[in-house]
Amino acid sequence: MKNILFDKKEFIKCVKDNVKTLYRKTMEEASEQEVFQAVSYAVKDVIIDNWLATQQTFDKEDPKMVYYMSMEFLMGRALGNNLINLTAYKEVKEALDEIGFDLNMIEDQEPDPALGNGGLGRLAACFMDSLATLGYAAYGCGIRYRYGMFKQKIKDGYQVEVPDNWLKNGYPFELRRPEHSFEVKFGGYVQAEPAENGRTKFVQKNYQSVLAVPYDMPIVGYNNNMVNTLMIWDAEPMECFELDSFDKGDYRKAVEQENLARNLVEVLYPNDNHIQGKELRLKQQYFFVSASVQRAVARYKKYHPDIHKLSEKVTIQMNDTHPTVAVAELMRILLDEEGLTWDEAWAITTKTCAYTNHTIMAEALEKWPIEIFSRLLPRIYQIVEEINRRFLLEVEEEYPGNQYKKDKMAIIHDGQVKMAHLAIVAGYSVNGVARLHTEILKKQELKDFYELFPQKFNNKTNGITQRRFLYHGNPLLAEWVSNKIGNDWITDLSHMEKLAVYVDDPKAQQEFMQIKYQNKLRLAKYIQEHNGIEVDPRSIFDVQVKRLHEYKRQLMNILHVMYLYNKIKEHPDMEFYPRTFIFGAKAAAGYKNAKLTIKLINAVADVINHDASIDNKLKVVFIEDYKVSNAEWIFAAADVSEQISTASKEASGTGNMKFMLNGAATIGTMDGANVEMAEEVGKENMFIFGMSSDEVIAHEQNRDYNPMDIFNQDQEIRQVLMQLINGFYSGNDTELFRDLYNSLLNTQCTQFADTYFCLKDFRSYAEAQERVEKAYRDEKGWAKLVMLNVAHVGKFSSDRTIQEYVDDIWHLDKVKVTVTEQ
Repeated sequence: MKNILFDKKEFIKCVKDNVKTLYRKTMEEASEQEVFQAVSYAVKDVIIDNWLATQQTFDKEDPKMVYYMSMEFLMGRALGNNLINLTAYKEVKEALDEIGFDLNMIEDQEPDPALGNGGLGRLAACFMDSLATLGYAAYGCGIRYRYGMFKQKIKDGYQVEVPDNWLKNGYPFELRRPEHSFEVKFGGYVQAEPAENGRTKFVQKNYQSVLAVPYDMPIVGYNNNMVNTLMIWDAEPMECFELDSFDKGDYRKAVEQENLARNLVEVLYPNDNHIQGKELRLKQQYFFVSASVQRAVARYKKYHPDIHKLSEKVTIQMNDTHPTVAVAELMRILLDEEGLTWDEAWAITTKTCAYTNHTIMAEALEKWPIEIFSRLLPRIYQIVEEINRRFLLEVEEEYPGNQYKKDKMAIIHDGQVKMAHLAIVAGYSVNGVARLHTEILKKQELKDFYELFPQKFNNKTNGITQRRFLYHGNPLLAEWVSNKIGNDWITDLSHMEKLAVYVDDPKAQQEFMQIKYQNKLRLAKYIQEHNGIEVDPRSIFDVQVKRLHEYKRQLMNILHVMYLYNKIKEHPDMEFYPRTFIFGAKAAAGYKNAKLTIKLINAVADVINHDASIDNKLKVVFIEDYKVSNAEWIFAAADVSEQISTASKEASGTGNMKFMLNGAATIGTMDGANVEMAEEVGKENMFIFGMSSDEVIAHEQNRDYNPMDIFNQDQEIRQVLMQLINGFYSGNDTELFRDLYNSLLNTQCTQFADTYFCLKDFRSYAEAQERVEKAYRDEKGWAKLVMLNVAHVGKFSSDRTIQEYVDDIWHLDKVKVTVTEQ
């Protein structure tokens, strides 16, 4: 078939035919949503030609394949990104203009697929884009959530979670693949039976099961015909309806399988502060992992007779601890279905599975109660028990008689199954995601394992895809960059360093800042339409958008806004450059303090935005339902990027890189990838503040920090904190923000007060913010500073990260796809 995307007439005809076929309408009658669907199907036609060619190339060349296992894939909208990677955005825009439709409006009809929430899922999406663009064979493996985490509504300043029904109109870029379905089993018991070869065979009996059915989404490489696959699993009952049970009056049992299947894929991260939530979360993890590993083994066996060589063609990358059951599931398949010995199966598994650690936070290193784990996954638990038994013999050999070491490193201990320990023991590679993070893992959190397995540990600093976060998200800046240095940056971000010659050029500075102003106008219009707040695009846009967690310190940010407001009120004539503070974040449904922080931000916004006496010097905006599509506009418009996590807590961060790419200056701690950003662009071109990771860790270990000292000695900080409990921002309700106040000062509230050192770093933060204002007043100096950030962003492309994974961990083969005209 001819590539219709490059033939305007044929493309328009295809869109019109799709509208007619799908909706029995003419273009004049069709809604924008219907036109979006019709355009998407026309684009999908072309993608499928490339997809088929890619699969045929895989069949012929038999490359090694990475299966990237992740609970989250925060893909963002597909239409625009696919058009960019097909190098057809301009042509499709012109074709749609010709028939009276605006491509931007059509793109806005696409929901963000609700398959992820935070940086973990967005990283997985960037990695999939880079794998396809670099020409490496990959499957992304996850869950097809019906409602994702939730759609965030703000009502009376509070976060309200409502279902995110992203599939309500159907999703044109997915393909149901029932021919690759697999059964996944839960519960029951394991029976040992004699096998033909004289060994014992283990059989799961009296279990419940569901059918895992894959939906494939295309991942289009940039301008190279390659299309990889995101394989997300839906759950269906093995039998839809048990008529026999229904006839006997057991109505509950009649729909039991259907309910189990539906619950498995309903939501991302079910609230796990109760037993049912914990069970569902573990079931979800095993569900998609089991289906994916079964698919990987089946695909391998189709082309290769010798299962012992699996690791030569398959690598399984576990994105954080969520997919760690892949280790035991692969062992189960090799032992119970392939009939291998333990040693044979273990040799294969430990050459096939690799683990990425994404967190230093102990509570995020998953641990499962034995009671739940063994009841839901009885055979998997047996296998984990045996892995643990053999591993502890290894520890005993290395550290004879050292019970403390054994207890500390055990996979099963103190009533819990420790998933990070399982991943490290079984994985052939353990990587952190920023240099500082990896060093902390080696010296602190995972020190014992590093001492035992130093060869496994390595670092792969995260990256982002410039194709979405510059080319698509900021077309004005992307065009400017291409005009200055050519298009090579699109697939090799290191070319951005060529912009350095323009940083002192007054004309280039003016052009750059005019683009920033246009992007600020675009975001200001969005804020006016969605929040009803008028913001000045000439003010400093100071932005913190990310998942809401106490260690990311949105609370410190809003306390500083309260502090600035107090200063302006007390000194109305003080010099102050107008600021617009922009927040965007979802808090987990069961995370009380995070949700209360959202309420506080909105309460402060309500007071400040309605105070005419401050003459619009301060505005505060909370952007509802932060997601990839509005993030692109936010990154493009930001002047200041808030990367203010407590040092040693943020593994890497990728928002910091997206802001840097779009010409925002970072105010941040020396945490995560900020450290490497400072090396690339120079500390003098960032606004660094706060304690170092070593200082934070020392305070935590010595328990020698008392926030009451700061409260008693610093009158301005005390005033801000008292406003939390004197009703100033809460309509005289003195108890509304009491829990936030207690978390900062009351040692009875948490393990110790001010766990994340908001007050300890506050003065340093406020001083850094004064430096930001001073720098911004120097128009030429500011232009140079932010242009230098863009010029030195090259290291932070996910293309570079993926190439390092390929070179050091996966050892994949490059694939070149050629499409022949049909």
